[in-house]
Amino acid sequence: MLSFVVFDGDLPATTLAVRHAHLVGPDNSPVAGDIRFEDGLIRCIKPNIEAAGLSMQIALDSAVLHKLAPTRSGDEMLDEKAFREKIRAERARRAQGAQALGEAAPSPEAEVMSFDRLTALGVLTLQTCLLPERDEPYLLTLELARHRLMLFLYKLEDWQLFDLPRDHQIMQLFEQARLTFTDALVAQRHGLGDNSEGTSATFGYSADANRLALRALWLAIDASERLALLNAATEFGPRMSGQLHRQALEDQPGGSADRTARGVVATVISPNRVGVILPMRPALGCAISPGAFFDTAQDVALKCSEFVTMPMRWAEMEPTEGRYLFQNTDRWIEWAVRKAKLPVVAGPVVDLRPCSVPDWLYIWENDYETLRELVYEHVKNVVTRYRRTIARWTIVSGLHANTNFALTFDQMMDLTRICVMVVRKLHPAARIQVELTHPWGEYYTGSRRSLPPLLYADMLTQSGIMVDSFGLRVQMGQPEQGQSVRDLMEFSAMLDRCAMLEKPISLTAVGAPSATPESVGHPELADRNPGSWRKPWTEQVQADWATSVLAIALSKPFIQSVCWHELYDLPQPAEMPRGGLISVSGHPKVIVERIVELRDALENERPPRGLEDYSVLGGKPVAH
Repeated sequence: MLSFVVFDGDLPATTLAVRHAHLVGPDNSPVAGDIRFEDGLIRCIKPNIEAAGLSMQIALDSAVLHKLAPTRSGDEMLDEKAFREKIRAERARRAQGAQALGEAAPSPEAEVMSFDRLTALGVLTLQTCLLPERDEPYLLTLELARHRLMLFLYKLEDWQLFDLPRDHQIMQLFEQARLTFTDALVAQRHGLGDNSEGTSATFGYSADANRLALRALWLAIDASERLALLNAATEFGPRMSGQLHRQALEDQPGGSADRTARGVVATVISPNRVGVILPMRPALGCAISPGAFFDTAQDVALKCSEFVTMPMRWAEMEPTEGRYLFQNTDRWIEWAVRKAKLPVVAGPVVDLRPCSVPDWLYIWENDYETLRELVYEHVKNVVTRYRRTIARWTIVSGLHANTNFALTFDQMMDLTRICVMVVRKLHPAARIQVELTHPWGEYYTGSRRSLPPLLYADMLTQSGIMVDSFGLRVQMGQPEQGQSVRDLMEFSAMLDRCAMLEKPISLTAVGAPSATPESVGHPELADRNPGSWRKPWTEQVQADWATSVLAIALSKPFIQSVCWHELYDLPQPAEMPRGGLISVSGHPKVIVERIVELRDALENERPPRGLEDYSVLGGKPVAH
């Protein structure tokens, strides 16, 4: 049995909304299982006894921030001061014991971070380490903190930032997190001081240990997000200037930059990095729904984009079987090619999500042979019409999730093969990519007919279905499966895992809303609250999030392009309400100027404003 204790203040929680919960195995692969909250415990039912981790949504917002100290006197700051004094006393006691044994111990004078110096982190989906089954439950906050500390250390080495000085702000935050985590380990059963022991109602864990673990988690996430930004700022300039690629050429066995000058435009694999190293700097673009054609949309698209993506949703292009409506798509492509002189990326052409499938196609959902023929004809019609204007095709999207049409594994692979084959035949010069949705793979735990995203991508290569790159759809903040909010470190680590495919990666749709979706308050969607990053979603938070996420992605040497998922907040039901660059009233949002700054940063080969001083995290600028 894998189970976890959850506290609410000093007492075990009696109710808990278990949102976006799933189990993970080795290499962050999703694991099938049932997760529920009952009798004060989160219980995880697995089909085997292998070690697994729990991933679920955790609130680390301003409301939780004020629960980091016991409520005793009614004076919040007085209670916080007393709690910190207890921590200092416990550290002094441990230091004396260690000194008597001749062992190293933290100084009792080490700073204990006060909760009023912490900032809200949002409502985030986090995970534990892989844990073996046992009869006794684990303390959830302690295991979440353990995983984040481990991830920080792993990325510190992976990104070659292990030479950061101890007095660097990030390392000071990490050291605070580490010390506080140690405090939590020591206080698991006995707490801090008298009458603080755990009870049978809390399965032996003390409330002090839970508070300390929560503080350690808080500090570790803050430190890790800053580490992700520091890595992006460090890599940004060398990535844009081509220095990373030149260094990769130098690192080739038996080669040098001089000897391999003729291969300067070649994609290479460095023995010192994971993934491919691309010679050209990444491109920044935006997806445009065909119906949004007006002057402001054109102006913003031109300011923010080095290329445009035309989604080509089947439901919009062929709402009635056999009758195509190309006019809106034609209009935008003509503007992009003739007036704006921008490259056009098309697709996804075949996307079987409910928002993209025409109603008439469902007639054939249980007749694969007919469905196959219809997909073939649709791809042929679209590619034939636009092959003279399209540089790259996102030909299929999300077949691995298998959330709408029930395909077998062989049918998934066959449908992908057909779509790629048609493009290769009709447009041999085009670049082809397959889009992976839900990159964390949560859907797999509830649908064994699906495939984890990276396994699907790997199976394509093994099956001889050769694509030029893989696309990633990364949308957060929408009450849909797979769109819960992750922190910046988790986002950056996910990209690094995708690099192991050893293909160029395109972020084909990156997005977050500029306001909390109205549907979040709907009772039927209560278990799908997507969470938030740092603060509730606003235009400013959207802009800060976009600056951070886009800069992190653009700094990766294996990323070939990044595309914001929508230009305009469509008045009709949209894929992500309020997720565009332009409001429904037609006014550009704060994010527009941020993307313009990102384009300038790309041109000038320097990190964008707000990365190096961490001001994109919503606080005051901080000097290194």
